[in-house]
Amino acid sequence: IALVILILSKDKRKPRVAEIGQFVGETLEACMPAFKGTSQKLGWSATLRIRTVTALGFLEQASLITVDNRKGKVAITELGKRVVERAISNEADDLSYNLSRVSRSYRNLCVARQLDLVLE
Repeated sequence: IALVILILSKDKRKPRVAEIGQFVGETLEACMPAFKGTSQKLGWSATLRIRTVTALGFLEQASLITVDNRKGKVAITELGKRVVERAISNEADDLSYNLSRVSRSYRNLCVARQLDLVLE
């Protein structure tokens, strides 16, 4: 969950703190085949949101992210960027592949939400 939060905060669209639990759930649901088609909506899971808050606290304590209280958004630090770059750098690794899928799913989710706003 901590790596997913780092990936989300690395993107151009910085997630709001209040939305991050739902974004983590929806992103994992979109990119992991095991979560597709389940009766539970992972984006609305209370347990996942609690774990996301714990991971968010850990990342902030470890100085991998910063939380801008005025804007309510999460931003990645230089140290956090290096951690993500290191995890993604090994292209033959499963972790690298899955993190790339998470990043792509988050971008697709943001684009879909933006299109929904435009259509309404």
